[in-house]
Amino acid sequence: MHPVAGIRLGTACAGIKKPGRRDLVVVELAEGARCAAVFTRNAFCAAPVTVARHHLAAARYLLINTGNANAGTGEQGMRDALACCAALAQQVGCMPESVLPFSTGVIGESLPVQRITAGLPEACANLNETGWDDAAHGIMTTDTVPKGASRHLLIDGQAVTVTGIAKGSGMIRPDMATMLAFVATDAACDPALLQQCLNEAVAVSFNRITVDGDTSTNDACVLIATGKSALAPIASTSSDAYKLLCTAVAEVCTELAQAVIRDGEGATKLITVEVQEGGSADECALVAYAVAHSPLVKTAFFASDPNWGRILAAVGRAGLSGLDVGRITIYLDEVCIVRNGGRAPEYREELGQQVMKRDEITVCIHLGRGTHHDKVWTCDFSYDYVRINAEYRT
Repeated sequence: MHPVAGIRLGTACAGIKKPGRRDLVVVELAEGARCAAVFTRNAFCAAPVTVARHHLAAARYLLINTGNANAGTGEQGMRDALACCAALAQQVGCMPESVLPFSTGVIGESLPVQRITAGLPEACANLNETGWDDAAHGIMTTDTVPKGASRHLLIDGQAVTVTGIAKGSGMIRPDMATMLAFVATDAACDPALLQQCLNEAVAVSFNRITVDGDTSTNDACVLIATGKSALAPIASTSSDAYKLLCTAVAEVCTELAQAVIRDGEGATKLITVEVQEGGSADECALVAYAVAHSPLVKTAFFASDPNWGRILAAVGRAGLSGLDVGRITIYLDEVCIVRNGGRAPEYREELGQQVMKRDEITVCIHLGRGTHHDKVWTCDFSYDYVRINAEYRT
């Protein structure tokens, strides 16, 4: 991952849940940096989400802990989140309102404030521009691999960098972003445009993935613009500079989002569900998620079983009014399995079996009722998904 001028990251082993692993991350933003963010829409949003929302405009530091979500903790959770902000502020010499807290881990347990504050000196001592990989490890929970992505590009002849990290493996059906994601660029950008850029990127990336249909209490995605590139500040959505930056941010977010799905708890396959010829983009998404959320579809993919009837049933229960099933065609990669609402005449079981054995598969559904399209990314359900979540607190 390429360093981003104006961003320093440091990690520490604070022993929040398990000793000897990086579980505390501090991110320092250069003075004058701008922040945009999107947060979970879950009504039981965690205390750090509430605090981060309030502190966003004055952000100079991000404080991230794993092992404890500080969610479902009531007023004490709010006091604990603010106490951690105050402790970091005292450590680095800034106002507590300049610290954005982020937590991920077990819901309903009190935040171990003393362990976090005790780990702050180590994390701050480790602050450096090349700390992205350590930070990617430091935000992991049930993830099996760290997730990072980076882009170098030229805008108006000036070099610009976009780099991001994310964590997430289960409890993934974001209603704004993913479990946690942090993306930064050295471009300078008007705050309102930065927020628009993030919203557009999230819509085509983190808001198009699902592992299990569960939206976390702690979801957050942050986009930082440090302004340390020689590029002139971006001030218009119609400028080529804005469009190029947005493309790079969306690419980084998409790569991170797909990495989350590839690392879904117990996942063995990356599945793209693409819906075409819909009456609207919304109904395309509705059908795509009906297929992607179906446990029967997901277990069939794990078994490499071309049980196409499960896909057909999921499309039928998506809730589309006036759906003419006789116009529906469905493909597994290049193999047509359903034509005109029934088994395709040319389909043979061995053709479907060959596709289902692949590590990456696209389900393409043609509704035959319009020109709109949408797609989501998901994964299969394996035995390990049940094991990992059954043992999550042990």
